[in-house]
Amino acid sequence: MLQMIQGLLTGFLGGVTSIETTLLLNVSSDSLTTVFENFTNNSLGQLVSLFPETWRFLVELFGGQVWFMLLVLILSITFLIDLVFRLVVNFIDYLLDKRKKRFLQTIPKSLTSPISFYIWLSGSVLALTTIMNQFKLFLELIPYISSFKSTLGVIAVAWFSVRWVHRIEIYLKRLERKDKRWDSVTVEAAGKVFRLTVFIITALFVLSSLGVNLTGLIAFGGMGGIAVGFAAKDMVSNVLGGLMLYWDKPFVVGDWIRSPEKEIEGTVENIGWRITIVRTFDKRPLYIPNGTFSNITIENPSRMQYRRIKETVGVRYCDVKSVANITADIRKMLQEHPEIASDETLIVNFNMYNQSTLDILIYTFTKTTVWVKFHEVKEDVLLKVADIVEAHGAEMAFPTRTLYVEDAVKVEGVTEKSDEAVKA
Repeated sequence: MLQMIQGLLTGFLGGVTSIETTLLLNVSSDSLTTVFENFTNNSLGQLVSLFPETWRFLVELFGGQVWFMLLVLILSITFLIDLVFRLVVNFIDYLLDKRKKRFLQTIPKSLTSPISFYIWLSGSVLALTTIMNQFKLFLELIPYISSFKSTLGVIAVAWFSVRWVHRIEIYLKRLERKDKRWDSVTVEAAGKVFRLTVFIITALFVLSSLGVNLTGLIAFGGMGGIAVGFAAKDMVSNVLGGLMLYWDKPFVVGDWIRSPEKEIEGTVENIGWRITIVRTFDKRPLYIPNGTFSNITIENPSRMQYRRIKETVGVRYCDVKSVANITADIRKMLQEHPEIASDETLIVNFNMYNQSTLDILIYTFTKTTVWVKFHEVKEDVLLKVADIVEAHGAEMAFPTRTLYVEDAVKVEGVTEKSDEAVKA
């Protein structure tokens, strides 16, 4: 597309070397050759042949200053091409929006600024070279200007690619909210890799256009890469660790993670190329090198399917006859509870004779995994268990001791007082 636009500009703004055009302009052939020597097409000459009177009027309007007239004409045509291009792109965007083609909409939205930049770049270069040829200024720089324009053209393509990737990321993240098959972390990782690739390829093209020998550069880069690899092995380890996190996805942004081996527990805020940011529950940020995660075990409570309630309820020994009925009612209550996952393991049984209690094991799972709501459900369950125990005339036990004293055992002080009383 860039080549098409450049050809369009060059075609409309092409040079004129024909004798017929020279007569129409009423200027010498040498002066025309000076002004238009950098143009290659005869499109403008053909246009002059079709509208000689209009051309003559324009020449007279500008007082015979053909170079100034061409300068204004170049900028005017550049403006018209840019205007038509923007109108066409906006119309295409309107049609795609009307037909709900959100993905295809990312192309025209990303294309506008880079192509508009290249249109004005081409027009400006043509205008600049026209002035340089007219006044014989810095003519030796014209090849470098053309090379610089080609370099900026490559940068414009890279600009479009980066904008397009950004638009696609936004589109996929919106889609991820509706369709859970899309993973925002994978989308973000792919975007980073693509932007890095575009940057490297663009840099190679720019260096090539500047005359740098890429073969020698690549060979030097290979040797330098080995040296840098040894010097920056920790950084390389962290980058590879980041790729591992993007690939294996043991956690994503927003997950609650913890490590039993390290003092790591909190919510993941960002997964970068080198470090991962975890916000602890006391709101402190932890900056963890990605290489660390390849050597430790990570627990991800956010991916639990259920949360477990495991409690032991003790009743008094004197309520032993009510234990069977208590366990049956607790089991029935849990099976009917709307927040308990009755299809998962559910255990309510008299478990053991403890020192002061008859222990009943309660083992079940809640449907919710949300930390706050889980505790609300657990509180409700425990209060209902207390009501069931009370309804059967039993009580919760607590550690007690009973001291038995035999009648023959007498306290020494009490015995002496009793003897004195008898003597009296």
